[in-house]
Amino acid sequence: MDKDFEKSNIFGLGNENSAYARFFIGKSYLNPLTTPEPGKPFFANVTFEPGCRNNWHIHHADKGGGQILLCVAGSGWYQEWGKPARSLKPGDVVVIPAGVKHWHGAKKDSWFSHIAVEVPGENTKNEWLEAVSDERYESL
Repeated sequence: MDKDFEKSNIFGLGNENSAYARFFIGKSYLNPLTTPEPGKPFFANVTFEPGCRNNWHIHHADKGGGQILLCVAGSGWYQEWGKPARSLKPGDVVVIPAGVKHWHGAKKDSWFSHIAVEVPGENTKNEWLEAVSDERYESL
């Protein structure tokens, strides 16, 4: 890992995200910052190695829900289905309403970390979908 990135990743790398590895291309790491509690937001630092990205996915909720990404270190991508990818850098904030198909991850030449905030809602669940193809990713 790049020493400058390690220094700037102030919330820490955490452990390899093995529980969700099947939904990622490449390695990611998870450092929970709060304890999940019903009705309260959950915060976790997610770190992606260069080239790592998660699958397309949707945060569902009958009311409320969704996700907020607070970018803290490195350089990454965020893309909603049918829209151009957005380049991410420290200080960027992405608000993802419930029901929006999207993916996020590192650029191919950079580590990337964001605080993922799971927004409370009614009957929330994540639906993991297909992987982001190498062709789509490499075209960015």
